[in-house]
Amino acid sequence: MARRALLTDRERELIEGGSESDDDLRYQAISRVRRKIEDEMATDVEILQKHHPDLYDELREAVCELE
Repeated sequence: MARRALLTDRERELIEGGSESDDDLRYQAISRVRRKIEDEMATDVEILQKHHPDLYDELREAVCELE
C-alpha cells in the first residue's frame, strides 16, 4: 500500500482538474493543501532540521530537485 506525502488521492485528483472535479471542491482542496504547507509542514520541517538533520537534508534535496 502506497503512502501519501502531502496530498491525498482526492486532493491530487481535484488539483489536477480531472473531468469530474468542480471548481468549489478544487478550491477547497487547494485551501487545505495551503494550510498543510503553512502549518503542519513548517512544523515538521523545523523538527527535522533541529532533531534529525540528515532527514531534513533528504527532504530538502527531494523538494529542491523538482525545481
